[in-house]
Amino acid sequence: MSAIWYYVENNDRVGPITAEELMGYINDGKLTEKSYVWKKGFDNWKRASEVEEFQVVPEDDLKLEIPEKIEEIDWESVSNSDRIFMVRIGTDRGGQETEYGPFSLAMLKKLFDENRINGKTYIYGKGMINWSFLADIPIFESLFAELPPMIEDDDRRSNIRRPFVAKMFFHDNSQLFEGVCRDVSTGGVQIMVSGVPVKVGEEISLNVHPDNSDYNFVARGKVVRILDGDQGFSLRFVNLNEEARNSIIDYVGN
Repeated sequence: MSAIWYYVENNDRVGPITAEELMGYINDGKLTEKSYVWKKGFDNWKRASEVEEFQVVPEDDLKLEIPEKIEEIDWESVSNSDRIFMVRIGTDRGGQETEYGPFSLAMLKKLFDENRINGKTYIYGKGMINWSFLADIPIFESLFAELPPMIEDDDRRSNIRRPFVAKMFFHDNSQLFEGVCRDVSTGGVQIMVSGVPVKVGEEISLNVHPDNSDYNFVARGKVVRILDGDQGFSLRFVNLNEEARNSIIDYVGN
């Protein structure tokens, strides 16, 4: 039997060991059904009770511990150079939350190596349902050359709002860009997106939504600043209608 399993003991990762050895530790009481275990192929650490070959527990007992799945991204086909990911830093180090990006996988690897992001950093990319822990992405081990860290249940239960996303057509409407909004207010917004063909003073139209129907609105604005490093631009709204104004107020207030 292959030694492919790891477990957490006193906050340390131990292994690899075989499934038979791991099951023996559970039977002997060295580990419990709440102990974290991991093997290659898992998106993240799991409770032993979540792994069928060790112990089956009622589905209702696991609902709070199953992370929201990441949808519609073929992680294996994402280019290392495509700047399509945002990160939210703050929760991962007990500070104020701020979004940065967009970054490529190669840039994320560099930030990780420099300890500027970690497994508890939130990540969002086009097609994802919501912000997700970096530790939960399926390519964590191959990208960062280490096992994903354990994320405690209390951290997973934290309330993270879905990103405010802007979809934009430019010039001849032949190209669609999608960016994440930051510092949203009724006066304007900062849109984090790479490679957009805009200039200061240009007016554009955009469809803004946080991936649900509650706050959708269409607005027009003037570009007032291009962000450094091709990270996006700042926009001042022009003649913001009442529907859009109320949507922004409702979103910011939640």
